[in-house]
Amino acid sequence: MSEHKRKRGRKPKIPDAEKTLDLPSTAASADDDDVVFSVSNVEIIPTTTNPSISSAAATTTNNHHPDHRPRRGRPRKHPKHETPEEKPPPLPRAGHCRPAENGGADFAGDVEPGVARVVPAMDAVVKVFCVHTEPNFSLPWQRKRQYSSSSSGFAIGGRRVLTNAHSVEHYTQVKLKKRGSDTKYLATVLAIGTECDIAMLTVEDDEFWEGVLPVEFGELPALQDAVTVVGYPIGGDTISVTSGVVSRIEILSYVHGSTELLGLQIDAAINSGNSGGPAFNDKGKCVGIAFQSLKHEDVENIGYVIPTPVIMHFIQDYEKNGAYTGFPLLGVEWQKMENPDLRVAMGMKADQKGVRIRRVDPTAPESEVLKPSDIILSFDGIDIANDGTVPFRHGERIGFSYLVSQKYTGDSAAVKVLRDSKILNFNITLATHRRLIPSHNKGRPPSYYIIAGFVFSTVSVPYLRSEYGKDYEYEAPVKLLDKLLYSMPQLQMSSLLWCLRSPLCLNCFNKVLAFNGNPVKNLKSLANMVENCDDEFLKFDLEYDQVVVLRTKTSKAATLDILATHCIPSAMSDDLKN
Repeated sequence: MSEHKRKRGRKPKIPDAEKTLDLPSTAASADDDDVVFSVSNVEIIPTTTNPSISSAAATTTNNHHPDHRPRRGRPRKHPKHETPEEKPPPLPRAGHCRPAENGGADFAGDVEPGVARVVPAMDAVVKVFCVHTEPNFSLPWQRKRQYSSSSSGFAIGGRRVLTNAHSVEHYTQVKLKKRGSDTKYLATVLAIGTECDIAMLTVEDDEFWEGVLPVEFGELPALQDAVTVVGYPIGGDTISVTSGVVSRIEILSYVHGSTELLGLQIDAAINSGNSGGPAFNDKGKCVGIAFQSLKHEDVENIGYVIPTPVIMHFIQDYEKNGAYTGFPLLGVEWQKMENPDLRVAMGMKADQKGVRIRRVDPTAPESEVLKPSDIILSFDGIDIANDGTVPFRHGERIGFSYLVSQKYTGDSAAVKVLRDSKILNFNITLATHRRLIPSHNKGRPPSYYIIAGFVFSTVSVPYLRSEYGKDYEYEAPVKLLDKLLYSMPQLQMSSLLWCLRSPLCLNCFNKVLAFNGNPVKNLKSLANMVENCDDEFLKFDLEYDQVVVLRTKTSKAATLDILATHCIPSAMSDDLKN
């Protein structure tokens, strides 16, 4: 028909691919397919060579040649390789490695250095099985129901294994299982570092150490360095490997020990069960221990690793003293000096920098030489900035508490201070910091003393967590939180005694100040004074001018009745009997 006749003139223009992409169409054009399936955008990773696949690929290539005509009928059969000499050599598989002599690993086959990283020897990573029996801090003469957990660990030199302290907290039994083994070996806990969240184990059975090569520790990694976390997290029974990079290096808050030490932040996934597992660098050396992660709806893939300086401090402390003694702290609270008017008022010159001491712990050795309003200018010869930081590495600064944490308990340090516009130099002895409300009981059961139905015990963070739950910082009474956050131990009172239970007042949670007019220093001194009291009355002076008075003769008889009624084994804990 006439409407199908081709018109004369130029051919119509075909729209470009870019214009086609702007059209609101759900159908894909030919140009879109070319972009998506372009061979240049796909990186082919060779694994193994299959002769039949190679032949089929060659046939497909020849069929698309412009000078080749396709044959009719069945495709031509290519001869198979009859002898092993004719077969092409297989390519090495990615990740295939063999153990090296130095405890790391080496790739089998000729692999270019830039193709893949060195995979660590994962045979040193073990699975930790622990049975826990936590104390009942609300009823300190009892223990809670047993429960079991599993975590990760790794072997180091000296027939020892490292894991997290919270993995074996309040342990009853600890067992280890090697990779690829079906046997659980009984382990012995050598040391537990609650502040740094590291525990050291060992296994007496020689069979456990057969074929186990200890890992080697590497240096502190830099930002953007690759890390590989190995462990046994939830989601399966076999070993798991996750990778990422170092995102941040700074002083972190260690949740388990309620302390601040050097830590690494990585973007590799750290889940429940990864605790205690090693983090390797691209050279197959251990650079840290996975121990906690940040769980929040606004963040993702934020995990934390204990770096090698903290690990080596824990190991050397155990080897030096035969036990874990802890990380020393400077027993002061300080204030930044970034305000220029404050610096002038404190008598600082333009070239002087430092931090101002707010309060000094009266029970710390520093209280003998340091005073409030002193300006700490340097620590061990390293100048402290007005914001409390010191040079760390190239382009990095870190809090000066890192310098203190590098010391050991009993070491001395040189401190330069500014007092009344005069520079003074002191040589102080460092010790572990003692809080009025301790953050942990170091695995020991709580102490208690019972007299006529009154239960006296020391307050600790585990008690607050047991009594008020995980949100104890919001649920606990304000008077307790005020002492937790701001109070310091005094020379006449080293621990906070609390009346937990009372037959006269069901909610008698109050601080014990004195007994019969004598100040109470700790729970043991209170128990000794009550047991040796010959007065007619027992008078307890509590906080907020509250007084409790008991008759001496009747109170001791009432104590025996209460112990028998509630099946309490003793009126005082075992540590108070000695």
